[in-house]
Amino acid sequence: MKRTLFSLITIISLTGTIYAGGKYVAPVEAPVEPIPPTISPIPIYIGIGLVAAGLSRDCPCADGSRLKDMTYGGILRIGWDFNEYIGIEARALKASLEDDFSQTTHYGLFLKPQYHIANQMNIYGLLGYGRTTVDYNNHNGRSSTLSKNGFSYGAGLEYDLSADKSLGQYDRVFDGQGDQEKGWGIWADYQHLLYKEGAFDTDSNIATAGVTYDF
Repeated sequence: MKRTLFSLITIISLTGTIYAGGKYVAPVEAPVEPIPPTISPIPIYIGIGLVAAGLSRDCPCADGSRLKDMTYGGILRIGWDFNEYIGIEARALKASLEDDFSQTTHYGLFLKPQYHIANQMNIYGLLGYGRTTVDYNNHNGRSSTLSKNGFSYGAGLEYDLSADKSLGQYDRVFDGQGDQEKGWGIWADYQHLLYKEGAFDTDSNIATAGVTYDF
């Protein structure tokens, strides 16, 4: 008898239904939460933008005054984020528009310490080595060139414009924070190139701004 009763209870349990008040009631099932897809971005970004290059130098007139020039052009930057605090960036720029007497070209490779100060914003520094060339045109048929290899530094701000946070979960903890999220962003920065270089103590600094895409 006990064996028969146990068998009946087992059969009722396996049917997956409950008999109550003459009706079969389906058991309540817990909702299944969807698993978000994993986003695996390539930690590379590329940017293109505008540059304003300011230059000053001693006047060859030997009266103690300094000549100043501001030229404009374009910049290309390519970088790799190792983690949320350190990246590396290569940049190339040329400023040759609206020049009075100078054109500036620069190539460099930089260590990029960074820190996200908000969900969509990074601040960063640039510490590296570059080559800066200034071509002079004195508008009197004479021209000269100043080229210098050496240390260069800068600082800037990046802001994320993308809106893909709802599409999945990043497989690296820091992705999706600051400007380290797949998609578009903008940046602005300052960079020092030259200080009292050449026979006429040439100084050169640039400001850049543009758009980036994080892959």
